[in-house]
Amino acid sequence: MKFIDEAKIYVKAGDGGNGAATFRREKYIPMGGPNGGDGGRGGSIYVVADCNINTLVDYRYTRKFIGKRGENGGGADCYGAGGDDIILRMPVGTVISDLNTGEILADLETNRAPRQKTNGDQGEEHELTLELRVLADVGLLGLPNAGKSTLIRAVSSARPKVADYPFTTLHPNLGVVRVDAEKSFVMADVPGLIEGAADGAGLGIRFLKHLQRTRILLHLVDLAPIDPDADPVRDAKAIVGELLKHDPALADKPRWLVLNKLDLIPEEDREKTVKDFLKAYKKATKYDGPVFPITAINGEGTKPLIYAIHEALEQMAKPEIPDDDELESDEENSPEA
Repeated sequence: MKFIDEAKIYVKAGDGGNGAATFRREKYIPMGGPNGGDGGRGGSIYVVADCNINTLVDYRYTRKFIGKRGENGGGADCYGAGGDDIILRMPVGTVISDLNTGEILADLETNRAPRQKTNGDQGEEHELTLELRVLADVGLLGLPNAGKSTLIRAVSSARPKVADYPFTTLHPNLGVVRVDAEKSFVMADVPGLIEGAADGAGLGIRFLKHLQRTRILLHLVDLAPIDPDADPVRDAKAIVGELLKHDPALADKPRWLVLNKLDLIPEEDREKTVKDFLKAYKKATKYDGPVFPITAINGEGTKPLIYAIHEALEQMAKPEIPDDDELESDEENSPEA
């Protein structure tokens, strides 16, 4: 199944029923007073985070959700029945925003849900944008054909498409990497970036946001590009530049360098190739983080990598879930709002 990560839907809470303007009329009770019942409330729309769902594919086919109208009130204090509520189940990690204003209404990472309610008035209505941000411990980034899909296939049971042409991966893929029987972490294979991605080039900014909730970024670099004009140092610098342009906080995440495709370099030249690359790359970017030379296609060098990742994740504090006040402050200041 394709990883569906965005959808647009229309929701409208049910209208409230009308109250009845009636008076009690009985023999020997000339001034019985009003006895009209209230109208029933309209059906509400609730959004619930469901950990058993991992795509928004259902909302690509059904896009309108309208709550039932409340029944009108009647005489003799008869109250109208309320309209049935509608519950929309979405993956944990879905961000819900107003399509027209951009205002973030809810982030299902924090178990908040927007509740529509009415007091006998017209039901509220919104056109909503649903955006599922991948929830993973580790995110893979790099140019198309850097070997991200090959790596996630080598270390997990995920089976993304692998081919020798750019943009083979069009949707993020998640893979569970098992270190042993009781230890694991989640890795996300995100479609390849190109220079200008933060400004919308290639697959653009759409997939950069999927890296925002990861705790470690693995920057894959192809040390043996097929294109004779390619420059691994220049290309690696371009990816770092896109992170900085998109979100400086994203660029500040722990980022490890993974040098891939050593199998395409003659064995006697590998050590020098890695050394020359690191010398130029560190000079250009001041990088001083971990470096892992690997061959993803046959798994060479991947075991030390996954053990190091798991150890680092164990030492990292779990990201805290902000309280409501912090969320409201963040949403007011958010560039998406």
